[in-house]
Amino acid sequence: MSSEPDDPLHSAIKKKVQRMERAERERPSLLAQTVFMGTLAGLFVLPVIVGAYLGNWLDSHMSGYSVRWTVSLILLGVFIGVINVYRYLKEH
Repeated sequence: MSSEPDDPLHSAIKKKVQRMERAERERPSLLAQTVFMGTLAGLFVLPVIVGAYLGNWLDSHMSGYSVRWTVSLILLGVFIGVINVYRYLKEH
């Protein structure tokens, strides 16, 4: 095998090595990863908490014992949270 610069194997390996070195240099820090995961958690959990609170408030204003609004709005919050996380990950 020749190690001439126009050798396709040599240039492919060189590209992969450069890509690996660049990825190693640009790897996010622990703080950046923690902030990213916290953002994802906030985007998911906040709609669920708002749904639970609002559902509980609505249920407390209805006659009789019912958790219909609480459960419904928690499920809606989970759905909205999943959409939030999906859209955020799609952007980044």
